[in-house]
Amino acid sequence: MSKSLRITLITETYAPEINGVANTLSRLCDGLRLRGHRVEVIRPRQSDDEMRAAGEDLMLCRGWPIPGYPGLQWGQSSMHKLLRRWQRNRPDVLYIATEGPLGLSALRAARRLGIAIVSGFHTNFQQYTRQYGLSFVTRLLTTYLRWFHNRSNATLVPSFTQKTELERRGFERLELLSRGVDCQLFHPSKRSSALRESWGLEPGDTAILHVGRLAAEKNLGLLKTTFDGLVSTYPEKNLRLVIVGDGPVRPTLQRQLPDAIFCGTQRGDALAAHYASSDLFLFPSLTETFGNVVLEALASGLGVVAYDEAAAAQHIRHGHNGAVAMPGDAEGFIDAARWMLEDEETLRRVRLNARQHASRQGWAGIIDSFETYLRAASETREGVVLGV
Repeated sequence: MSKSLRITLITETYAPEINGVANTLSRLCDGLRLRGHRVEVIRPRQSDDEMRAAGEDLMLCRGWPIPGYPGLQWGQSSMHKLLRRWQRNRPDVLYIATEGPLGLSALRAARRLGIAIVSGFHTNFQQYTRQYGLSFVTRLLTTYLRWFHNRSNATLVPSFTQKTELERRGFERLELLSRGVDCQLFHPSKRSSALRESWGLEPGDTAILHVGRLAAEKNLGLLKTTFDGLVSTYPEKNLRLVIVGDGPVRPTLQRQLPDAIFCGTQRGDALAAHYASSDLFLFPSLTETFGNVVLEALASGLGVVAYDEAAAAQHIRHGHNGAVAMPGDAEGFIDAARWMLEDEETLRRVRLNARQHASRQGWAGIIDSFETYLRAASETREGVVLGV
């Protein structure tokens, strides 16, 4: 039997914060602990941590708020604390999930001590800069991210499209670690007639759902354009747009979409009910490394329309279990949504196929792969090269 590992996770976001990175990391850590590994988490202190004591498996540091993203933080650089901590209690391997000040200090400390490092590419920061009109920063940020990740034993990326793009930009030692979905939580059986009635829908009406952070980088203008196109094409159908999530552009969206239902942030069973009580899922984002919500929607038995990249490229076969458009082709995206609603039988068939596909995408195999990558890195011991 393989020996258990001492694993340290460094991240600037973690559950109960609501985002794809926090969700993924909590799943991975829980899975590793169930396999008998000791997992230490190092992260910024959160608002509900006042009564939580740090210990051998948890180190909390100071965080700085990220403008425009309430509840999210950059972690404070903590190199000297990390050096002292790891000299006393050395981990076998680090997993650095974020590249901010905390992640950078962990990278430098681990390399000084010769501790093996695996990093994760979880967020397309270089794409976000374009969405916020900061294209001049993109090249600098890409250079930094390449420098950061190329100093680890391996960098885990969630999709084939992301892996190809990063390889083209000079990132090295990339490995694929996809994402799973909780198929018991996200299930068509969670459909709620009471919830649909609260949205003003009769049994034969169509709920069109979007779930995600309401921010500029999510390309949400296409959400309105697509919904308007569907209403124009199918005036005989009662269509209702339902938006789950929160973020800085919510007030703008509420002005642009006065008839939409804004449900705010939802968690757990409530989130699952919102998925299952809908019929069609629109995901217009072009900045995802993966897009966990795509798998959650498929598992809930929804017809999904997305761009053909990240999670959609891996999990949707156009016309079979969803519909995809070429990245950036807004008209193609709208046409894909129109096709979904052409007739009831098309949508019914797609939804059945969506659930069937997602039911094979559990977390167990993902955690097995994660464990394998961490063990392989730990056995190198000395890391890639010494120094900073």
